[in-house]
Amino acid sequence: MPLTILSDVDINALLLSLTREDVLTLQHNLAEALHEYSTGTQESTGCCQTNQPQRISIPAANNQNTLFMPASTSTSRGMKIVTLGMSSDVTKTPSIASAVSRSPSGQSNAKSNSDPGSGSGSDPSTPTGSTPTSQLSSLSLASTNTTKTSGSNSSPSSLTHTSSLASNQTTTPIGTLTLLTSLGIPYALLSAPSLTAFRTALASTILFTKRRSVHTILIFGAGLQALWHIRLALLLRGEEIHHIHIVNRSFRRAQTLMQSIYTSEEWEHLRTANEKLTFSVVSSEYGEFTRLLKEHVRKADAIFCCTASRDPLFPAEYLTNPEGRKKGRYISMIGSYNHDMVELHPDILKQAVAPGHRHHHHRHAEKGGVVVVDSLSATMKEAGEVRQAGLGPEQLVEIGELLMVKKAVMQEIADGTGEGEKGLRKWLMGGNVLYKSVGLGLMDVCVGEDLVNLARQKGVGTTVEGF
Repeated sequence: MPLTILSDVDINALLLSLTREDVLTLQHNLAEALHEYSTGTQESTGCCQTNQPQRISIPAANNQNTLFMPASTSTSRGMKIVTLGMSSDVTKTPSIASAVSRSPSGQSNAKSNSDPGSGSGSDPSTPTGSTPTSQLSSLSLASTNTTKTSGSNSSPSSLTHTSSLASNQTTTPIGTLTLLTSLGIPYALLSAPSLTAFRTALASTILFTKRRSVHTILIFGAGLQALWHIRLALLLRGEEIHHIHIVNRSFRRAQTLMQSIYTSEEWEHLRTANEKLTFSVVSSEYGEFTRLLKEHVRKADAIFCCTASRDPLFPAEYLTNPEGRKKGRYISMIGSYNHDMVELHPDILKQAVAPGHRHHHHRHAEKGGVVVVDSLSATMKEAGEVRQAGLGPEQLVEIGELLMVKKAVMQEIADGTGEGEKGLRKWLMGGNVLYKSVGLGLMDVCVGEDLVNLARQKGVGTTVEGF
């Protein structure tokens, strides 16, 4: 049997060539696999939970971890082996959490990109001007002050924040995915970085596609995960998105991300298809950071957290007080993968699963009473947000199980046999939906299979005959 080898360059080229229809097909296949993971049996499907062993983590040098992630589908077996290393963006810049808690006014000695000493605005390679589709200056820190909310005047002095333990780890894995047939014959070897980022974003945007409003998107992070969340959001709902705000500890890294989006031909159709689309970047290096962070969180319709943070990315009060609860949001937490990592404050998760009150004095967005996860067992073991919030299994629901319920409800409506579960629809489309993912090897094998098929169709990669 021939062995297909796909480098990260090969995989990236394949992924950048995907159309919206391609993405929807891949997402459908992944959703079906997750559905079978949650509801299937060994007799009915190879994707069932029984066939997905827990991953193994082995400590390596320099505070690295090597993960071994075996998985199975009905047609393939696979093993992803990746090492999570130290970030090249060493903590010379303040973390997001420490920047919020630095002073009551939110001001600091940090510099915006207009300060030549910051190393951003003075970069001679950075274009100047103000046209969003051709110039990068519209991504400047100073430009983010055009967004205002009614909650921006609240003083953050009442917020309590612990000092940051800013993580030096990157969420970009280094390693490979090996795929075998159901008989154990190797047929593909894939590089892991872009594959992992893409499959994570593909799963993260499953529920995003169901949202009623996606006008304003907030992204925490500026790595591969952030890039693929942005790209898939634009591919799937680009005509409806007006604002994408990126929050990152280092402005320079966020600027690098935006330079690739603004100068790459593969992004041109996405950044120009909607004339209302604007981008902004805000960094904890910027003196107005606290005010802008609160505005962006409050105005966001969807929040994608893509960082290996050891502290909450913003204070719980931004979303738990009456003002923050008026609006429903979809929040995805995919960057933290260990019990000592958190992206969302545990109080936000506690509120999401708290019993509803019959009477209140404020208009609050719908709550589902649960947090959506990729794997109940893995999340209970590894997810810092869930563990620190003290949530139990009864307060979590796997996305595969939720998709099964949703499918039945939608079929009822389509058949005209009932109105479906109105509460479920209302929550998924407009309520506060929290999704926590720690990653499953099943995702890699499922998406990897599809990418190998695409690569063979398009003649991408290297083929070793008779392996």
